[in-house]
Amino acid sequence: MDDLTKTRMDQLVDHIMKKCLWQFHSRAWDRKDQNAGILGKTTELLCGDKPKTDTPADRCYWVDAVCLAEAYKARFEWINTLARDEIRALMKAVHERMDFLTVTGSLNAELTDQHY
Repeated sequence: MDDLTKTRMDQLVDHIMKKCLWQFHSRAWDRKDQNAGILGKTTELLCGDKPKTDTPADRCYWVDAVCLAEAYKARFEWINTLARDEIRALMKAVHERMDFLTVTGSLNAELTDQHY
């Protein structure tokens, strides 16, 4: 990953970490599902695609994705200049980083507690 992509990824992740409550689910599988659902739909919105909203979970993720995509477009004007493949690659990096920060790299023992 080049320096510019890393800087942009860090900006997008920092926004999520500071402004989005959905990252704080209490179980690892919830966090992974939400990261995939919200960031996937955010990617689709940023690329001009119409996300699927067939199920209640799809609609829930879509609502958060709309808010995140709008914030990204307003706060980070450079995102509006990226091609679709650049957006997809950047959001894939954001998703991987969020999975690490909130699930696989987290020291929160509650995430894997079977009785929680």
